[in-house]
Amino acid sequence: MKTSRMRVEMYYWPTIQGRGEFVRLLLEEAGAEYVDVARAKGGMAAMMRFLEGDEPGALPFAPPFVKVGDTVVSQTANILAYLAPKLGLVPDDEALRAEASQIQLTIADFVAEIHDTHHPIAGSLYYEDQKKEAKRRAQEFVKERNPKYLRWLEDVLARNATSEGRWLVGRNLTYVDLSAFQVVEGLRYAFPSAMARIERKIPRLVALRDRVAERPRIAAYLKSERRLPFNQEGIFRRYPELDATAPRRGSRGGRKAKR
Repeated sequence: MKTSRMRVEMYYWPTIQGRGEFVRLLLEEAGAEYVDVARAKGGMAAMMRFLEGDEPGALPFAPPFVKVGDTVVSQTANILAYLAPKLGLVPDDEALRAEASQIQLTIADFVAEIHDTHHPIAGSLYYEDQKKEAKRRAQEFVKERNPKYLRWLEDVLARNATSEGRWLVGRNLTYVDLSAFQVVEGLRYAFPSAMARIERKIPRLVALRDRVAERPRIAAYLKSERRLPFNQEGIFRRYPELDATAPRRGSRGGRKAKR
């Protein structure tokens, strides 16, 4: 792992893991010097000054974003792609870096779909205002989308012959392995029944999750107060009614959207 004396200011909502947790995991694994700004006194006001355009540098649309020196970088996948080379958590090879970015962007799509199981109409509405739509969306997610994404990650692991299926890209752990760990952890919290049914079909991904959890810095982080628990405000939320088995569907005409 490369050493870096750079100081990272990370900005994200202070009470949830959310998308910011993907960045925290990278910083923790790297042993980077960082401050989770919004958790400190006056931190929320500091974050809002960036979002309102009162600070110099690129204008973030929303958290998470990081500040390194005079550089401001936002969007989770973009933050990870920016920090990982500086912290030795992505290969030097250009093609492998592109592959890592591709995987992270796909994980971002996955995370968006996970979020939309409980907020399918609008993020500005309460879950209770869209429960009927959420249940229908979650049924489709449990039956089709969740298995499709997880099996894809399993296939990526199987194809990575350089690590004998241990890691997603190259020979060693990278930031996308940390992100895959977080997705599995979140899904186990939000959809425990669905995950119990599918995990036997994704043994490589489950083993990757276990390897990440056992890494010394990650293990220490998971036991620390810095690791916030999952709750009903973040991306991964536990609503038992959304974790039910999707009903079998009869044959219908028309075509499904492909993605």
